[in-house]
Amino acid sequence: MSASPAAPAPRLLRHPDFLKLWTGQTISGFGSQITILAVPVVAALTLKVSPFQFGLIATLEFLPFMLLSLPAGVWVDRLRRRPILISADLGRAISLLSIPLAFAFDALTIWQLYAVVLFNGCLTVFFDVAYQSYLPSIVERDQLVEGNAKLETTRTIAQRLGPGLGGILITILSAPFAVVFDAVSFLASAAFLAWIGRSEPPAPVHDASTGPRPSMRADIVTGLRYVAHQKLLRAMAATIAIEIFFGNVADSILILYLVTERGFTPALIGLAFSIGSIGVIVAALLTSRMTNLIGVGPLLILSAVGSSLSWLLVAAAPESLLFAGLVGTIVSLGFFGVAWNINAVSLRQAVTPGPMLGRANATMRFISWSVIPIGTIAGGFLGGVIGLHDTIWVGALGCVLAFVPVMLSPLRQLREMPRGAASAAMADV
Repeated sequence: MSASPAAPAPRLLRHPDFLKLWTGQTISGFGSQITILAVPVVAALTLKVSPFQFGLIATLEFLPFMLLSLPAGVWVDRLRRRPILISADLGRAISLLSIPLAFAFDALTIWQLYAVVLFNGCLTVFFDVAYQSYLPSIVERDQLVEGNAKLETTRTIAQRLGPGLGGILITILSAPFAVVFDAVSFLASAAFLAWIGRSEPPAPVHDASTGPRPSMRADIVTGLRYVAHQKLLRAMAATIAIEIFFGNVADSILILYLVTERGFTPALIGLAFSIGSIGVIVAALLTSRMTNLIGVGPLLILSAVGSSLSWLLVAAAPESLLFAGLVGTIVSLGFFGVAWNINAVSLRQAVTPGPMLGRANATMRFISWSVIPIGTIAGGFLGGVIGLHDTIWVGALGCVLAFVPVMLSPLRQLREMPRGAASAAMADV
């Protein structure tokens, strides 16, 4: 006979520690959008770099996520998470402040910009893995969806409004000095994290009587095996890999197709993406309610089905309805993608033991980031061989397969976030 359900936890708007975390990340999220715009502007207009040098910036931003995600997961599981978060914020703030300082003394070079981008990318990897592992330390399990939804809402708003704010600041202050605002936002984030009152569980201590501490490689393999053997995480990982791979096959040549074969102007494409952002915002605001209404598992399956079918709208649209099809694809991807992210992260936090959470988060992020370049390369290759529109069809039809792993998983019966024994029962081991 099952025990009586516990009383629901209070809403997070009355949770002081979550409010500190949320406030700090909201400020930092807006600041980061300024830098995303400011650093390329510094390279292009202030340093006047070549196209190759400019492209290398994006490569250096991406590289740490490929190389450091799995090792970062091990360190996040070996250490307390909040000090990692605070250290990453402080390190990024100091690194960014070096840009306006060097510019003021006429000493800024592309090599310094490369170093800042690479260094901050490494710290961001550690921050992101620790951040997703830290939330369960300050909220209850039945608050995870609400917490992730609120964090996703402000992250989304920052992504949509931040570049506009960044453009204004760059115009007023110049790009190098606009970066100061992002540095200050990281300092604010660190301050709010330090202000959180709830104690984090201590980092696990290795028992020397069991032998030497496992190597970094052994701990990485343990994390990979955990995700591979946990039924829910394995299904979600397969869905993510298929969706991102085939989505990038289509996305890699979408703009080229619209501009060269269908005569879309940049303004028209920008309008489509602006209208499409409605889907992201609506999902961020409504996902908690939808989860309570139909359950965690069914909403994840619904989100996977919706995302899987999204690319068909633009692929199948006749020329007279292509703009509407493009908007429909963007709205659908945004809506179902956000609903998936909120519940997938919350479920991962709920079913994974605390000492394993860093590696589980890192493994899922590694899967996501690893298939992106493979998909974009495949899309570019296919575009040259079979044509741009047919390549979008390949991506769209491939995405249709993405919902199958979660549809066949125990997610069908999962209504609420599992706890304790329920979590263990859903693992193969």
